[in-house]
Amino acid sequence: MGLLDGKVCLITGAGSGLGRESAVLFAREGGKVVVADVDEAGGAGTAASIEAAGGKAMFVRTDVTDEGQVEALFAAVAERFGRLDVSFHNAGILHAEDHGPTDTPREVWDRVLAVNVTGVFLCCRHAVPRLLDSGGGIIVNMASVSSWVGAAVPQIAYTTSKGAVLAMTREIAAEYARRGIRANALCPGPTRTPLFEILIGDEERRENRLEHIPLGRFGDAEEIAKAALFLASDLSSYMTGAALLVDGGLSATYLTHGP
Repeated sequence: MGLLDGKVCLITGAGSGLGRESAVLFAREGGKVVVADVDEAGGAGTAASIEAAGGKAMFVRTDVTDEGQVEALFAAVAERFGRLDVSFHNAGILHAEDHGPTDTPREVWDRVLAVNVTGVFLCCRHAVPRLLDSGGGIIVNMASVSSWVGAAVPQIAYTTSKGAVLAMTREIAAEYARRGIRANALCPGPTRTPLFEILIGDEERRENRLEHIPLGRFGDAEEIAKAALFLASDLSSYMTGAALLVDGGLSATYLTHGP
């Protein structure tokens, strides 16, 4: 028996990185996975790899900032599978020009919040009715350790967006707990994904980030996917409105070196 046997699981941003790793893991645990991504090649590739391994998957190209596309995504899930049990809103962006409040371009601010906040909001808006129709279910929203602590390397739009996701998740959890929906936020620390590797391309930036992580390394995508699986399964049955920190100890300490 897999942890998600018979469950219909939607994952946004599943064309690469944490989303792809989660989609593959969810399918391995028996879930029927709906892969959503704006990247058609990446999303289709994720779905194809799941099906090649004997799992069940479908891909729907989706820009989470476009409500019409988000609505169509959830309609496609209902048409194909007739229900929705888990909605994991993972799609998000980091931007290389996201710095401090005085030097982050306005268009960068707007774009990051559009994807990371409005995108999650729109997915929650359309997930809730489908989950209620299924008798309840689970929402997992991708936040970040940055929703708990400020970043020593300035990223004002990203940090703000992830704090908003955390607050949004708590609000949804409070509103729908007695109607059978659990909502939790996943808060990873710096994790090796293709996009993150680009942002830490030089050795100085890499070491600056590593210095603040007690475990002395970045997370792997598989480690974050396992945490997402925990939140998406009955293993977390008494959790709602919670934030699961998976950050190598970053948020737990202000000093990582001995004398």
